Amino acid sequence: MEYRILGQVEVRHGEKQLPLHGAKQRTVLSALLLAGDLVVYDSQLGEYLWGQKAPATSNAQIYTYVSRLRKTLGPHARIMRRSPGYLMQIGSSWFDLDEFTDQSQRGHEALDAGDYERAVSLLSSALSLWRGPALANVSSHLAEAVRPQLEEARITALTGRFEAELALGRHASLVPRLTQLVREYPLQERFRAQLMTALYRCDRQADALALYEQGRRMLTGSLGVDPGALLREVMLAILNSDPKLLGPVRERSTAGVGRSAFPGFAVL
Repeated sequence: MEYRILGQVEVRHGEKQLPLHGAKQRTVLSALLLAGDLVVYDSQLGEYLWGQKAPATSNAQIYTYVSRLRKTLGPHARIMRRSPGYLMQIGSSWFDLDEFTDQSQRGHEALDAGDYERAVSLLSSALSLWRGPALANVSSHLAEAVRPQLEEARITALTGRFEAELALGRHASLVPRLTQLVREYPLQERFRAQLMTALYRCDRQADALALYEQGRRMLTGSLGVDPGALLREVMLAILNSDPKLLGPVRERSTAGVGRSAFPGFAVL
């Protein structure tokens, strides 16, 4: 059995895609998957399904969604009542978020060890699991609560892969990709710092400094803040032709995001 949430929420058994009827059923399944070995409270499921306007019959409706999931998944998963919520166990089934987190973690370990080829391979494999925006067909309430953490994990994997590719001297091939990502994420300083470094290595120092200034104006104008330490450090290094610009651009958060790293779950 395969469970997928890094894109449209899907369940596959062999070549067959199992039916999940409606966004609410997919929402309950996704919340249970994300909880891992923790219980998801009825109240939290209600918020994920209806926001702050859960109907009086919310618990009965949740019970119905869970019953339908049990029927759909059959013996391949156990969904148990653990008052005041539900707990799901998927055994040895494959879950794309678990696979992404594992490969991303091992990729960053390879990066820290200086094994850049292996880091690129592992992080590229992790990123290939994404089929679009995570949780693309669940309730807006669940997506808004969880998607930012998943997206941050994806960005961390991306910046790690680019870091490894910069260390391998692939700066010229990175410029188009990083340029597009800076357009898509103009306030994401890690992409901007990596693009500045790639431009500098391509003997485009003026373009790199212009990119910094563009980011500085955007940050001060949109958020009223100055560029962060990483951007300032790269800008000063460019001005000083610092040899460290020939090494990796180092600043990142945790490598992945595991299950149960989300609100509303508890061990009972």
